[in-house]
Amino acid sequence: MSSISQSSRRAFIQTALGGSVALPALGLHGEAPIAPKGLAFHEPALDLPVNSDADVIVCGAGPAGISAAITAARAGARTRLFEVHGCLGGVWTAGLLTYIFDFDKPGLTRELVKKLDERDARRSKNPSRFVYEPEPMKLLLEEMCVEAGVQFQLHTRLAAAYRNGGRLSTIVTDSKAGREAWSAPVFIDATGDGDLGAQAGCAWDIGQSKECPCQPLTMNALAVVKNAKALGQYMSFYADDSRHLEAVEEFKGELKRAGIETSYGHPTLFHVRDNLVMIMINHEYGIKPFDAAAVTAATVRARREVYTVVEGLRKLGGIWEEMQVAATAEQIGIRDGRRIHGRYVVTKQDLVDGARQIDGVARATFAADIHAADPEKNKDGAVTHGGIKTKPYDIPLRALIAKDIDGLMMAGRCISGDFIAHASYRVTGNAVAMGEAAGVVAAIAAKSKRLPHEVDWSEGAAKLAAMGQRV
Repeated sequence: MSSISQSSRRAFIQTALGGSVALPALGLHGEAPIAPKGLAFHEPALDLPVNSDADVIVCGAGPAGISAAITAARAGARTRLFEVHGCLGGVWTAGLLTYIFDFDKPGLTRELVKKLDERDARRSKNPSRFVYEPEPMKLLLEEMCVEAGVQFQLHTRLAAAYRNGGRLSTIVTDSKAGREAWSAPVFIDATGDGDLGAQAGCAWDIGQSKECPCQPLTMNALAVVKNAKALGQYMSFYADDSRHLEAVEEFKGELKRAGIETSYGHPTLFHVRDNLVMIMINHEYGIKPFDAAAVTAATVRARREVYTVVEGLRKLGGIWEEMQVAATAEQIGIRDGRRIHGRYVVTKQDLVDGARQIDGVARATFAADIHAADPEKNKDGAVTHGGIKTKPYDIPLRALIAKDIDGLMMAGRCISGDFIAHASYRVTGNAVAMGEAAGVVAAIAAKSKRLPHEVDWSEGAAKLAAMGQRV
């Protein structure tokens, strides 16, 4: 073997395989020369077979991505959905969010509420704001995707995106199966952090500026308690849909009694079911979600804080006796990610004015929800509303269509908006409505050989109505 040169071996392999080399399968990654210290390493190029069996490809299977994929498939598009975690649902499931805001909208939101109720997986009868169970949510989303005909793939991360001229043409994913290439007429970025738009070369914003400050991250966790009813006064929205801040203050009193000051100034408990509760007590400040090392460190700190708090409460005894952590989130919760530049920017003024849009795909009612950017601000006020009073406003289709590249749409918190507006529309009820809109427009565009910006919203609304989904 050693007498055969590297170039000869490659030429032989290429000839044997008809000129196409699947390098990962042949294990040739390790044969590149070692880069001198301090210089760039040139990664060898690969020839990847291109999978082109989809009309619409959705990256990210959180609330927006799930809604986009289901709607696109129901609208007749061959739809593929990629998700980095081991379950569908994103922050709903891998993130253990457990609570939902701004959900009282026509369309998939009402369908989801109905299906959750059929499984007794939702606490409270308020259609806009309620607590749900993450495990039944996982199963429900899988069933809905299978029923709609969505081809979804878990444990798969977006690795690269490529243009053909001014149009997004191909993405590359990475998984245990290696690197795989996929093409489609229309793509939807539902990654939350705008990973696809950024990989495709779109301009974007984050936080209050490119260097932030950004909203903090939060690690959610589930805990088992001895008797949830005995903790009722400390749990937000427990038996009373309006009781939140009062419960927070009383919970803070118990934490103080245990000698604990949490990094989040509004520590919160939610009742999930029986003696299972969700704990939200953590803030990790100044972290960009695409800085993997920083997110790793934040995750480790946050998980330790969760355990420290639960251990401290348990030592109080009484109603806190036997409290223990049941699960911490697989993914730390991210509020601020990239906001991809679109053909319209949702602004603070839209919230103040209660803007109405001719291509409005969702009406948001949630206030700007801005968590403190650093520990000092957290002491003064953990959450503010940006100094404005929000009126219900429309999110237009144009904010869901990329400005810098054709064939790309966005749904969820990575749509086009400013920092204040993002703090309102980022909640998951709005993500579902945006996903529906992106999904139906993407399907229409792909099936009619048009680009998303060439599809009038009236077509999308009519299609949703014909499907029994109305945004």
